Amino acid sequence: MQKRLLGQSGLEVSALGFGCMGLSYGYGPATDRKDAIALIRAAYERGVTFFDTAEAYGPDINEEVVGEALEPVRNQVVIATKFGFVNGIPAQGLDSRPERIRQVADEALKRLRTDRIDLFYQHRVDPNVPVEDVAGTVKDLIVAGKVKHFGMSEAGTHSIRRAHAVQPVAALQSEYSMSWREPELEILPLLEELGIGFVPFAPLGKGFLTGKLAPKVVFAKDDFRSSVPRFQADALAANQALVDLVKAIASEKSCTPAQVALAWLLAQKPWIVPIPGTTKLSRLEENLGGADVILTRDDLARIEPALNDITLQGARYPASYQKLINR
Repeated sequence: MQKRLLGQSGLEVSALGFGCMGLSYGYGPATDRKDAIALIRAAYERGVTFFDTAEAYGPDINEEVVGEALEPVRNQVVIATKFGFVNGIPAQGLDSRPERIRQVADEALKRLRTDRIDLFYQHRVDPNVPVEDVAGTVKDLIVAGKVKHFGMSEAGTHSIRRAHAVQPVAALQSEYSMSWREPELEILPLLEELGIGFVPFAPLGKGFLTGKLAPKVVFAKDDFRSSVPRFQADALAANQALVDLVKAIASEKSCTPAQVALAWLLAQKPWIVPIPGTTKLSRLEENLGGADVILTRDDLARIEPALNDITLQGARYPASYQKLINR
């Protein structure tokens, strides 16, 4: 697995990270703890050195699993986690008060079985707390040695600039994929200007870009996609043109649609590090193979207008999720 630097932070990670959220949150029942630990260790054995978790994924459980899995190789990996919700529960609202940030850091260190958090993200921008206070609090944690780098998630350009002026932002985490390209408008130019790395979550379009979702798929109630407009039957059927495009590219490249989607992201900028997640070893190995797929400039030039010709139907979030996005 090749390595990449997240912007100008000096933080070096594997070109593909592992998003651990789905092991315990968001996509149905939690994976058996032993199986989840085995999968995380399998990712490390295959070259992954960047693992993403959060207090909110559970809450707490995901960090505990990640901590146990990576404890034997702690000094060889980069662990990212997040703060920003009341009691670590998104449904209870936002909370990035300085005292809460410090509390989350101390509790996360215990759950992760470590003495430092490599990358500490604000999970969502809290409109009730000046972002300068958030950045300043994380700066204090960095001085104290509890945190190495500061990150933000789903933040807008204005918030990123303000925070970066207080404490350099090492990385921004936001959704970005062939099926959600909004960051190209304002976010990517700003990150390039400021030397901030970009960590796309949902790089496979929450499963859509794998080509394995039937248009009439029925999601379980505890799968958050069940409430997402883009994953309703009409939208899935209308958006099939994108799946067909990705499948055609995959056929040309003798790889899978998921690998094309990841290769496309990696080809956009050298400081982009996607974090696909999965609960299956076979899918993990498939995803990691995306780092070996090369899309040339000619490939990208051909793909770009084809993507632009496709207008996707359905919002990416229901209103309750979208209101938390700092745009």
